[in-house]
This record gives sequence, C-alpha cells and structure tokens, in this order.
Amino acid sequence: MLKTNFGTDFVVFLHSEFRLAAMKKYILFLIITLFIFACSSQKVAIKANKTNNENNDKDSIEYAMETFDSKFDSWYLMQEKSEATSSTKEYYEYWNQRYVAAWNSKAASGQYGSFFEPINGYEPNIDYGFELNHKLFYYFQYVENVLKIDIMPGSPHVVLH
Repeated sequence: MLKTNFGTDFVVFLHSEFRLAAMKKYILFLIITLFIFACSSQKVAIKANKTNNENNDKDSIEYAMETFDSKFDSWYLMQEKSEATSSTKEYYEYWNQRYVAAWNSKAASGQYGSFFEPINGYEPNIDYGFELNHKLFYYFQYVENVLKIDIMPGSPHVVLH
C-alpha cells in the first residue's frame, strides 16, 4: 500500500491561497476606507471661545475658525503672505454671508454627500473681526478654485497663488 500526502498538501495549498485572497480584499477595503475618510474630512467649522479681557471687566468673546484640512491651512498661509492688499472687512462679510447661505443650502439638499456639512454659528449681525472673515472667505476660495467644487454662481474672482 502506497501512502501519499497529496491530499494534505493540496488542502494546505488551498488554505494559503484563500488567506492571500482574503488579505488582498482586506487591504483593498482599508485603502478605500482611508480614501473616503480623507475626502470627507475637509470641513469647516466656526466656534466661539470665551476669553477674559484683563482691560475690561466684561467677558469678551473671541471667534476662531477651525478647518479640518491641513492642505487649506498651508495654502492659506501662502495666500496671506503673497497678498499685496486686502479688501475691507465689509467686503468679506458680504461675500461670506452669501457663501454660508449657498453652502448651507447645498448641505440641506443632501445631494453632495457629506462634504457640505452645515456651517452653524455665522450670523450676519455679529462682528467676527477682519481675520476670521478673511480666513473664511479664503476657505471658500480654496474650495472653489483649488478643490474645483462650485459653491455658488457669480462668486468673486480673486487672484490666487
């Protein structure tokens, strides 16, 4: 009687092929998940931080804008350094009010996925200061001109670097 390990070797071979195929699927799933996360993480938020003003007995509110896109932050610093003259705070407030309304309209429609998350907290009657209005305006410029995502028709044309 002749015994062979053909059956055992064949089963081990099939098992290793199955593990290799499963690992390839897992790696593909991981890459797709990371890609989706990277694309959906480009959002903007405005939040108010209360700070104590030592020169004044009243509390003052300081507004800050947070973006969850490191590419925007480095791009914005480059724009800020290369910008020869700035527009007025009123100019940025006017366009930001229009942009926020258009942005929130796209977020409410739901047809653009999770990219357009609603911007909460930008109120037209609050003075956010020049810096925040400037940065928010340039975030909208970044989305339209660098990411090539239209927010609203008739938006201003700004020379970007």
